[in-house]
Amino acid sequence: MDYILRRNDELAKLDGVNRTIFAACPNSISVIKAALRSAKRWNSPIKFAATLNQVDMDRGYTNLNQQEFVNTIKIEAERLNLNVPVIIAVDHGGPWLKDLHASGKWSFDKTLAAVKKSFEASVEAGYDLIHVDPTIDITLAAGQHINIETVAAHTLDLVEYTENFRLSGGYPRIAFEVGTEEVHGGLADMDTFRKFLRLVKSGLAERGLNYVWPCFVVGKVGTDLHTTTFDPETARQLTKVAREYGSVIKGHYTDGVTNPEAYPLSGMGAANIGPEFTITEYNGIVELEKLEIKYFAESKIARCSDIGLILQKAVVQSGRWKKWLQPGENAENFGNLAVERQEWLISTGCRYIWQNAEVLAARAHLYYNLESHGILAEEIVLSNIECAMDKYFSAFNLKNLNDLL
Repeated sequence: MDYILRRNDELAKLDGVNRTIFAACPNSISVIKAALRSAKRWNSPIKFAATLNQVDMDRGYTNLNQQEFVNTIKIEAERLNLNVPVIIAVDHGGPWLKDLHASGKWSFDKTLAAVKKSFEASVEAGYDLIHVDPTIDITLAAGQHINIETVAAHTLDLVEYTENFRLSGGYPRIAFEVGTEEVHGGLADMDTFRKFLRLVKSGLAERGLNYVWPCFVVGKVGTDLHTTTFDPETARQLTKVAREYGSVIKGHYTDGVTNPEAYPLSGMGAANIGPEFTITEYNGIVELEKLEIKYFAESKIARCSDIGLILQKAVVQSGRWKKWLQPGENAENFGNLAVERQEWLISTGCRYIWQNAEVLAARAHLYYNLESHGILAEEIVLSNIECAMDKYFSAFNLKNLNDLL
């Protein structure tokens, strides 16, 4: 990752083109496949940023642990004869950022120990980068934010722990990413941002760890789960400060952003996109179900998969839709929500339940019904996701970057 970012800087000086690395959040097997296929077509590096909710030792909601995740990517890449860099990373690794830790109200020591074990498993599996993000403290009162000195101290502790583990096991070098989790606050203004970087720089120096300076710092650039407007001016300001320390800015929640072409123009080093691909995967399934219903009405199939109903039931029963409720919405009765909100919560919440047994069975049934009539069902779903990814490869100026590396 460090090399690619340095090379991007060199190329920008030669051709005047800034490039932003595209990072996909691997919230399903389909997204993994689509991202690798897209990277091959664009001849560009691809980065996977996996949260501990998605991939962890308990297999997360993708039903993959760290080693299985790496192996899945390798097998699929070999099947495609992929010849571009694939960066595998932990996204938002920190206390209480795994839903299980937060909902269970784990103690700080317990959640920190679990995060450290997750980082160990990631290093052992061959990950390339770890995002250290200790910006949440569920013990604080409502409206309070963790102070920046504590964030910096916990960041330093986790970086040091991970690097010592890497060295003791003789594992290859990894890169680091640090910074705020946008939804919950943290590095929200320029003074705090500068202070955080100063604290991390001096702390790493004191621990003899200057050589592991993070390549990415997460910046608050106007986007979150419910907004789609990137703020180029803020990004330029953050980029200027970060580059003084040898880092670039990483944007999160880039999903559905209305001005992706502004990312490279503002000097953004990379951007994460995730829930958008769950929605496009869901839309692909909806498209297929409409075809299935048509064939059933024509007596061309014996029984429908009922996948739409099964998806809705699985999302509601998971309870994880409650995490994304807005103020004033009823968390006790999903059916009382506005229809458009129900649809949004189902479409984005599918990422949590794609691997449920009943959902897997319904998808297999749907694919069988359509493939029996020559419809390439999986190809339709994957092409939906790839189409969503294409705009980022294009807007981020990544075409044929692999040839220039």
